[in-house]
Amino acid sequence: MKRRDFVRSALSFMDLKAFAGMMSELPAQETSMPVLFAGHGSPMNAIEDNEFTRGWKAAAAKLPTPKAILCVSAHWETKGTQVTAMKMPPTIHDFGGFPEKLFQQQYPAPGSPELAGEIKHLVKKTEIALYEKWGLDHGTWSVIMPMFPKADIPVLQLSIDYTKDAKYHFELAKELAALRKKGVLIVGSGNIVHNLGMMQWKDGAYDWTIEFDTKIKDAILKEDWDSLINYRKFGRAADLSVPSNEHYLPLLYIAALKDSKDKTTFFNEKNTMGSISMRSVVFHG
Repeated sequence: MKRRDFVRSALSFMDLKAFAGMMSELPAQETSMPVLFAGHGSPMNAIEDNEFTRGWKAAAAKLPTPKAILCVSAHWETKGTQVTAMKMPPTIHDFGGFPEKLFQQQYPAPGSPELAGEIKHLVKKTEIALYEKWGLDHGTWSVIMPMFPKADIPVLQLSIDYTKDAKYHFELAKELAALRKKGVLIVGSGNIVHNLGMMQWKDGAYDWTIEFDTKIKDAILKEDWDSLINYRKFGRAADLSVPSNEHYLPLLYIAALKDSKDKTTFFNEKNTMGSISMRSVVFHG
């Protein structure tokens, strides 16, 4: 047996032991946790009191207390899909050019190797790797910190496989649905419109920003998932709004988890800095 095969077999055995021993930790419940997409914008939102952070706080106040949080962040792209599996994920400051105060921020939420193992066994579409060399990047903690400032809820991240198309991510996300019944809050963190190359340092938005943001809102309300997946059909507005898809894909993870009984609530419905949509949405019972 090759060394890598032996290691894989050993890991699989250990994962199975962990999985078997932890199922009682997150028992199924009658109601489903909501799922949430947050337009995260600037990392400074983590420490500022503004309309967006107030929107996140208000949304969190209406949520049941999660047993754990799984975040799909625009800022963790990998080849293959990985989930953080350490007991204490570090706070990652994956940005530059901001005030020192932002770099000093820590979000010491625990992780959950047990839940990571459950996610690994839950997803059949691909092999989920348990990963201990990442942590919580700003796509996660800049949003979660204002929402849950006590940092007392386990937080995990699920990476985005940059080699796969939008439909792949939508279909993969469906396999996470069982987590909603276990009290896990699944959060997608990105932006529907995110074009830093055309960003303006003032409030307001380009016509194409408003056009694409509106079309995506309409598709969500109609549950027109095909249009959400095949967003390039919106032409120039889509091309300018989504020059690269890492900030858009987290929305698909949340849309895929919408139950037929869920209601849709938008918040932070604002386009700003020319080419950033802060639109956020919750699907809830």
